Amino acid sequence: MSARRDLATLDLSTEPLSHLAGVGPRVAAKLETRGLSTLQDLWLHLPLRYEDRTTLLPIRALKAGMAAQVEGRVEAVERGFRYRPVLRVAISDDSGATLVLRFFHFRAAQVAQFAVGRRLRAYGTPRAGQQGLEIVHPSYHMLGDGEDALLGELLDPVYPAVEGIGPASLRKLIGQALDRLPAAAALELLPPAFLAGMGLPSLRDALLTMHRPPADADIAALGAGTHPAQRRLAMEELLAHHLSLRRQRIALQQHRAPALRGRDGLVKALRESLPFKLTGAQQRVFDEIRKDLARAHPMLRLVQGDVGSGKTVVAALAAMLAVERGKQVALAAPTELLAEQHLNNLRSWLEPLDVRVAWLAGKVTGKARAKVLEDVASGHAQVVVGTHALMQDSVVFNDLALAIVDEQHRFGVHQRLALRDKGATAGVVPHQLVMTATPIPRTLAMASYSDLDVSAIDELPPGRTPVQTIAISAERRPELVERIRVACQQGRQVYWVCTLIEESEEDAGPGNARMDAQAAQTTFETLSAQLPELRIGLVHGRMKAAEKQAAMRAFKQAETDLLVATTVIEVGVDVPNASLMIIENAERLGLAQLHQLRGRVGRGATASSCVLMYQAPLSAMARERLETMRLTNDGFLIAEKDLELRGPGELLGTRQTGLAAFRVADLARDAGLLPTVHDLAERLLSDAPDLADRIVRRWIGGAVRYASA
Repeated sequence: MSARRDLATLDLSTEPLSHLAGVGPRVAAKLETRGLSTLQDLWLHLPLRYEDRTTLLPIRALKAGMAAQVEGRVEAVERGFRYRPVLRVAISDDSGATLVLRFFHFRAAQVAQFAVGRRLRAYGTPRAGQQGLEIVHPSYHMLGDGEDALLGELLDPVYPAVEGIGPASLRKLIGQALDRLPAAAALELLPPAFLAGMGLPSLRDALLTMHRPPADADIAALGAGTHPAQRRLAMEELLAHHLSLRRQRIALQQHRAPALRGRDGLVKALRESLPFKLTGAQQRVFDEIRKDLARAHPMLRLVQGDVGSGKTVVAALAAMLAVERGKQVALAAPTELLAEQHLNNLRSWLEPLDVRVAWLAGKVTGKARAKVLEDVASGHAQVVVGTHALMQDSVVFNDLALAIVDEQHRFGVHQRLALRDKGATAGVVPHQLVMTATPIPRTLAMASYSDLDVSAIDELPPGRTPVQTIAISAERRPELVERIRVACQQGRQVYWVCTLIEESEEDAGPGNARMDAQAAQTTFETLSAQLPELRIGLVHGRMKAAEKQAAMRAFKQAETDLLVATTVIEVGVDVPNASLMIIENAERLGLAQLHQLRGRVGRGATASSCVLMYQAPLSAMARERLETMRLTNDGFLIAEKDLELRGPGELLGTRQTGLAAFRVADLARDAGLLPTVHDLAERLLSDAPDLADRIVRRWIGGAVRYASA
């Protein structure tokens, strides 16, 4: 594969926008706020959608919901003020039909334009009005008598807005940038034979098609993102992100790590002492970790599995491989409650084996803290469990070989790096094991976690009864109150999850639909009045950490029967006696969050239920989410559905790595490209590393990546 290309391309790509006509310091600053500073940035500032002004449609042929361009004469003009000022302009054409143009924002000079009898051309999306079809705020221009305005030859692109720069000005600037596109051969970075084999156009042709689609372009394909020009750009963008991740992984592999191989006495002792047998999935994942740890290169493995799938015991077995060789292990969790849960499990499993487990959290202070820090520094503490406190500068390990991070997305990137660096000495870094109870869709893992090896514990321990999920309207709330009373009389515990802490003035303000989600505080007071015989607790995000921990601990220790909470209980509390959860306004939450919340019940052998209470009417997407929850308890299936419904943007956002949002690619839509992308990436890294660098720079630039965190 040839690595030679015209280097002038790079110079042109990085040419500042100040070289374009009409771009002075003020305009340049406005473009810069949108991340647009070079010609290449404008080439890749792609349209959101297209408007077809290449044809005229008779008014009689208009259909609601289908954008079109019409031409007609003004028949009547009406100004009114019901709830706010409104301007209605009726136009008709030779088809004999009438269309109303409705404006809510207008100036007096604009009203004067619409003289009865004047001709105009308008574009917009019709909708059903009180007197037939109408278009709200169409784009339009007036025509002189006898003027025969030419129709456009190309579809009109609609670009993402840049504050302070009008759409027409932005189109002109992008047009100037496109006029300076290099020749196809100079611009292209992908092998021509590869493109031909995929049936994809050159980058130059793809960009011109996207910015200036001809009148006969397939609008449906462009709207769906399946046009060959979009697939060409998506291919290169996915390739750039994958190459970036692979480069990070390769860089990490240049370090050394302690090879944890040899006798497995502690592993065997732990397995024999456990009151349960490992599932097949737990055994498979532990075998994968064992192979990683035996190598002299740092492991970076993500273990994903549903709530209750047994990730902690797999982490404990991995820890024993390090302890057996005289090394230390750190396990960090994002909250004190979750960290305490790990601490209690590890102490019950490991202390009978004479493994010393230390505890380090914010509430460990004074002499107790000094003693823990001394034990960690001397190596006396073999396994150290804690929260963010583990990452503080005062914590010094004697010989850290394995860093385990639970719910890793809840930590900032720098915190995870700080924990890894505590074991870094003379080019040797500790192995890293990260765990999450949020299953990651396969396509998302392939595209955005290529720097990690991913393992899945996709099997629940035996004896778990699947949670029964039902969806009911909020009108049936009184029935739920009685159901709670009965459950608690039978000795069970119940969660009631709210989506808001308190109603805000903004929600009830003019022009906004009032959000009718009950506040947790209000719900707590209401349920306390309706169920006076029950002990009811309250947890929400605005409580002090100590208050929150106390309320959670009281529920865990069965000192309260019913816990009213916001979604802060999503991760971290394990109460086997809780067998009923009500999620209020469930339609407001995404699938992943609903699934995480539901995982708080069904932790014991008792049949458990999750009630999704919603406010009617439901949107189509909300209905599909609730139906998915009702039909399956499989977190991996739910993750795939969540990706399909929400797209990758929100899911990727949880990783906190600075990963730039995709401009063209859509992981749910373009999943079929990923195997080809991976193959090409390996070829480029092997045969043309300079091209790999240039592809990454084109799409990602100098964005900092923390893939190895």
